[in-house]
Amino acid sequence: MRIKLNKDSIVGLLAVPALALSVAGVMFQATPAFADPSTEKPTLTVSGGASSAKGDDQSACLFGNEKGCDQGQTPIFRIVTNVLLFVIGAVSVIMLIIGGFRYVTSQGDQTQVQSAKNTILYSIVGIVVAILAYAAVNFVISSFVKSE
Repeated sequence: MRIKLNKDSIVGLLAVPALALSVAGVMFQATPAFADPSTEKPTLTVSGGASSAKGDDQSACLFGNEKGCDQGQTPIFRIVTNVLLFVIGAVSVIMLIIGGFRYVTSQGDQTQVQSAKNTILYSIVGIVVAILAYAAVNFVISSFVKSE
């Protein structure tokens, strides 16, 4: 059996070890970028990684249990999920109203009735998906953030 090596296969054979070495170099740094400067121990948590990417004038309250997070301050991730849930819920309710209006004004035309029913069905599915997504995001955030 004879193996033909052309330009593409040689580049592919060289690219795989180069990629593996570059990933290994990033993964096994002496001191990670998100290490605690006072102890030089890496804080290998979601909060530690997120705090390493934080700018100087940004809020320190990302999840709700970090140092520098005031008692009455709402975490940023909770604000973002609440706003997105509100937008998705508002769009779904508007589409539900539009679907109901189209159903009432269809005048017995089967294609318009079916289109209106689909609009109503998909808007209800949108509301359910928004609620399930909100529950999933809250579950993931509460799973990764350790309580003090």
